[in-house]
Amino acid sequence: MASSETPDYTYSTSHEPVAIRAATVLPAERRNIELHTADGLTLVGEFATPAGGRAPKATLVTLHPLPTHGGFMDSHVYRKASFRLPALADIAVLRFNTRGTCSPRGCSEGAFDGGEAERLDLQAAVDWAVAEGLQNIWLVGWSFGTELCLKYGAQDPVADLIEGAILLSPPLHRADDSDLDAWAASRLPLKVLVPEFDDYLVPEDAMARFACVPQADVTGVDGAKHLWVGEKYAARVLDEIVAVVRPDSPGPLPTEWAGPAAVAPSPVANG
Repeated sequence: MASSETPDYTYSTSHEPVAIRAATVLPAERRNIELHTADGLTLVGEFATPAGGRAPKATLVTLHPLPTHGGFMDSHVYRKASFRLPALADIAVLRFNTRGTCSPRGCSEGAFDGGEAERLDLQAAVDWAVAEGLQNIWLVGWSFGTELCLKYGAQDPVADLIEGAILLSPPLHRADDSDLDAWAASRLPLKVLVPEFDDYLVPEDAMARFACVPQADVTGVDGAKHLWVGEKYAARVLDEIVAVVRPDSPGPLPTEWAGPAAVAPSPVANG
């Protein structure tokens, strides 16, 4: 595993506001963390929270896409969330590699289990957030990560520790109707963002599948694809997340920043 040193970026300040681009890193307090699962594994991750000791108004526990197809904690929407949301919306972002997944941060112990033992990974992340005293905790799942949210987020003990979940590109491969029924019974809020050109579940079909969850808010996103490639679509996702977890925050998020900013190196592919 990689060391637990604090991520380091070199910040500079421009005389004029700068455009927020894919690799723009805004100020935050960032630290590498380790999560410990009930079956004895150590998972690696990073926690980004507002700078200057400000308490976050909400915390996102993010669950990445399928690791056997390149998903990891640095999958681009989550990376951008960690770069921007602490500064722009006072939202903390917890990213981590599920079991057997590698990233520049390091490799989490264990082996991919197809979404079964990953239940313990989700639990470890939520438990860590609770132990840190964080409030207003939301799950955010993307693709495979949505399956973990749907299968385990509405179950005890997680259900009592979170405010709800946000799903990005849910394929509904591993999660079935019994999982949707559990969400309906939990009454926990569920925001579902579905790309118009998704490879697995398009908006019309998603609305039909989630109809059994009365509190599910299914939103189709015109022009988007499963991986939300392009700044336009990544920014839309972040705006939607902020609107859910911080409804008191004015939107959309700024597209320029006046203050210290850094540029992040590109992450290497999941190995």
